[in-house]
Amino acid sequence: MGKGGKSHQEGEENMAAWLVDLNTLKIQPFKLPPLGPHDVRVRMKAVGICGSDVHFLKTLRLADFVVKEPMVIGHECAGIIEEIGSEVKNLVPGDRVALEPGIGCWRCDLCKEGRYNICPDMKFFATPPVHGSLARQVVHPADLCFKLPDNLSLEEGAMCEPLSVAVHACRRANIGPETNVLVMGAGPIGLVTLLAARAFGAPRIVIVDVDDYRLSVANNLGADGVVKVSTNMQDIPEEVERICEVMGAVGVHVTFDCAGFNKTMSTALSATRAGGKVCLVGLGHNEMTVPLTPAAAREVDIIGIFRYKNTWPLCIELLRSGKIDVKPLITHRFGFSQKEVEEAFETSARGGDAIKVMFNL
Repeated sequence: MGKGGKSHQEGEENMAAWLVDLNTLKIQPFKLPPLGPHDVRVRMKAVGICGSDVHFLKTLRLADFVVKEPMVIGHECAGIIEEIGSEVKNLVPGDRVALEPGIGCWRCDLCKEGRYNICPDMKFFATPPVHGSLARQVVHPADLCFKLPDNLSLEEGAMCEPLSVAVHACRRANIGPETNVLVMGAGPIGLVTLLAARAFGAPRIVIVDVDDYRLSVANNLGADGVVKVSTNMQDIPEEVERICEVMGAVGVHVTFDCAGFNKTMSTALSATRAGGKVCLVGLGHNEMTVPLTPAAAREVDIIGIFRYKNTWPLCIELLRSGKIDVKPLITHRFGFSQKEVEEAFETSARGGDAIKVMFNL
């Protein structure tokens, strides 16, 4: 529940990276709550930086979530169990675990239907007012801590969080061996979506971006084609033509928009074949003006996703089996000092050759 705090090891105070103001992070003490019977105390070892973390740092808000008081940042994480609650049976101290960051209420209809990711009372790491996990230690429900096999690193465990977004998207869009996939955006989520779609059996995947470096990464990760585009709306017809050429005669069955802008969504709707699907993954613009009527006339379905549900076991298996390799996405590593936390967030915000920036605690 984004709980943090005082270590049970003698004299060691639990420290965390707090978002205290606009563009201001400070490493400060973070008090742990008492351990509940179904909770575990986890020593964090790997925490990744997500675009949402950077957005909160730069603006103190994300959509309707507003940071009104200091908040511990971070939600992509893995660590080692230090202590277990009295009723915890499936984990022991020393276990290496990946943490799913969202806790549903399990009382509402959506939770009871299994769609806990859209629970209105979800408590999610580093989504105000809930504290995050860029801390020495956190307390979290044991059932949201997933044991890592010996052949996976803690960094790979932390990467289960962004990978979960892609896995949930592929499930929602029913990706399989007869689904040609277009991915709009070659940022971290676009790239894990490429990897997940391939693991789900997609035979042909084309990825689109404005940046040459990111397209070269997509190529190296096994994209069947890449298309460089502009930010200019006027270029859409010509770019759609190029995308369709690169994809081939059968066309695009499913497009994942991993950016969520007017231009990317307009391109997605136009490039997807009649009867296909567009899955909106990135949430860049809150409101968009897009060619909805022509898409509806071609029976192009639009589906949304929000975070994920029940994805960690599959993500861990995809990584364990080697069907997906996320290691090449981790481009920068930092320790957990005031200076390094600031540098890491600056590196992530700059973009460029930074894809996934990871803290090793």
